[in-house]
Amino acid sequence: MEARLNYFASPTAGKALKYFMSAGRTLKDSPLPAATQELVSLRVSQINGCAACIDMHTKEAAAAGETSVRLNLVAAWREATVFTEAERAALELAEEGTRVADAATGVSDAVWENAAKHYDEEQLTALVILVSFMNAVNRLNIITQQPAGDYEPGQFH
Repeated sequence: MEARLNYFASPTAGKALKYFMSAGRTLKDSPLPAATQELVSLRVSQINGCAACIDMHTKEAAAAGETSVRLNLVAAWREATVFTEAERAALELAEEGTRVADAATGVSDAVWENAAKHYDEEQLTALVILVSFMNAVNRLNIITQQPAGDYEPGQFH
């Protein structure tokens, strides 16, 4: 599979993505736990079918010490016993925030309140921005058919 566009060769993409990717780096430094960030990024990418992001976030999470059991169970997190209550709340918010067109209601009050029990306002802010950021990145990659499989941990950080 070959990508439809090479973002690295485009002056327009270079200018726009410079700022866009700096937002991603800012999120890495947020108070939202790194493991939660990778799990949420992976789940959003699974829902959207973004192979490039699934590749990236499974490898980044594994390089940071995440177990293969937890990575393999992200798609079935509701039935899995390996996630904390806080992680489960973040994954649920990520799903509802990603499936806005399916539900047509956005994130429910119950899901928001559950997430707010586990995360302070700054962490919730980072979580909301992360879900939005990942949905945007997924679309950039899906529209241009960016291939997956060759990502190396740390490649874009």
